[in-house]
Amino acid sequence: MVLREVEQDDLQVFFQHQLDSTANRMAAFTAEDPADLATFLARWSRFLTDETIVKRTIIIDSHVVGHIMSFVQDGDTEVTYWIDRAYWGRGIASQALAEFLTQVTTRPVHARVAKDNIGSQKVLQRCGFVIVGEDSGFAHGRGEVVEEFVLQLTA
Repeated sequence: MVLREVEQDDLQVFFQHQLDSTANRMAAFTAEDPADLATFLARWSRFLTDETIVKRTIIIDSHVVGHIMSFVQDGDTEVTYWIDRAYWGRGIASQALAEFLTQVTTRPVHARVAKDNIGSQKVLQRCGFVIVGEDSGFAHGRGEVVEEFVLQLTA
């Protein structure tokens, strides 16, 4: 597994990943319209030019399989990731997050996960995150309000 800077060519692959309805439902807090390429590209254009956002492409055997990012929201550093569903269950998210956390040394770092997204909860907990709170919000990936855990890594 390799983490590298996000390149413009990666965006088409990321866009294809977000078209997966099963992955959108699991992630819950996704784009309002995952099929809107123009909005997707505009959003990523902002990400790519924002030097405060750390963004990496996840590569396995020369294939783009996802991305991982950290950003500041409401004064807190947060982490988020997306893995192509074809690669779920192989430990890639855990490995990518562990490596990413060696590159992003700001602490504490936070993450949010839908309460029923057990796979992502396990990824975060394997990497040392602990549940510090709960929240809820409207999740476009499900079209309803979803409860979530707020996790934090301090070390």
